[in-house]
Amino acid sequence: MSNFQTSIHVFLQLCVILTVCRVVGTIGRRLGQSQVVGEMIAGVVLGPSLFGYLAPDAHAWLFPPKSPTMTVLYCAAQLGLVLYMFLVGAEFHVALLGRQARAAAVISISGMLVPFVLGGGFGLLMAGDASLFGAGVGALEAALFMGAAMSITAFPMLARIIHEQGLTGTMLGTLALAAGSMDDAAAWCVLALVLASFSGDGWIAVKAIAGGIAYAVITLTILRYWLRPLGERSDRLGTLSPTAFTFLLALLFAASWYTDWVGIYAVFGAFILGVAVPRGVVTRELVRRIEPLTSSVLLPLFFVYSGLNTRIDLVDSPRLWLIAAVVLLAACVGKLAACGVAAWRCGQSPRDAFAVGALMNARGLMELIILNIGLERGVIRAPLFSVMVMMAIVTTLMATPLFALADTRRMRPMADLAAPAPGS
Repeated sequence: MSNFQTSIHVFLQLCVILTVCRVVGTIGRRLGQSQVVGEMIAGVVLGPSLFGYLAPDAHAWLFPPKSPTMTVLYCAAQLGLVLYMFLVGAEFHVALLGRQARAAAVISISGMLVPFVLGGGFGLLMAGDASLFGAGVGALEAALFMGAAMSITAFPMLARIIHEQGLTGTMLGTLALAAGSMDDAAAWCVLALVLASFSGDGWIAVKAIAGGIAYAVITLTILRYWLRPLGERSDRLGTLSPTAFTFLLALLFAASWYTDWVGIYAVFGAFILGVAVPRGVVTRELVRRIEPLTSSVLLPLFFVYSGLNTRIDLVDSPRLWLIAAVVLLAACVGKLAACGVAAWRCGQSPRDAFAVGALMNARGLMELIILNIGLERGVIRAPLFSVMVMMAIVTTLMATPLFALADTRRMRPMADLAAPAPGS
């Protein structure tokens, strides 16, 4: 396929992807779901589980495997993730977190430890099953991978649900984002250990953990101070100049490259840089210029790309369906219950605690990322991949309805909730 033919085919793919995502998302919103949940389901609809099953020839023609068009879609999806997480960081209210930092840490540890133990136990129990794990994957690698996969929170999806629910800047939104970011950073460090053990190269884990910590410290201190004059100048002008905008984008891509290179994935480099950029005109202009195209065009591509690797038809036996049910139960107990109880013990009301647990239980985007890496590296097989994708979809579908049960619309603003609840 020539470059010209590739570009034409990509345009057709984009047309189909965006149309299906919008249609499914609209149906989802009418059923009380978030647009992003609809996009996630649209990815499975366009994959081999539905479109490929009903019209295999048309699916193979539109999404030919291992073709240049799929590489283009993958790169565009990664660009969308990086830009979106940069905006999430830019809107993250570090100052508002204040005295809730301890609660966020406790919730994060609880939401990491309990599902990690449950997932690790499953990995130890099923290690050696050639239908679930790749050749050469030992009990330790299986336990660590499953522990990390069960512990992950859908950080970008969490951010988008919070935005769509109008909770940006509230105690609940900031608390959940802080806990989710800590959760996922720890899960990626565990994934680095898995890949290091699987490849026999311990340097992978050292580089990921040490390199990630060094990047976060330097970005949130030195770089943040260095960017302050840019923010002051933009505030005086009332706008972000084209040169400054281009500079920030170049810095974003450099940060994403670095964190991807050290092994903690590009989205964390983007998020941390977003936290470091000056507030005010800079963040307002970044959101105005980047958000529409990113949310409407680029981000849905990742859901579809992941859906193309999902084959629910491979879950074709009572044993695999039982495994799927056990995984889903462990996922909900490990996240929803553990995070909810932790939030309640930290002084949140039962309603707020339940809402935090419901949000943290969504796995969506980050789960798909870690599963794709596991599948590509040969750690897991396609049936287990599909089981885990089903778990990610169901837990994410649960998030908005369960969140609504908490009646979060009556929550007080962040300023009213800065102090711990009486008696905590």
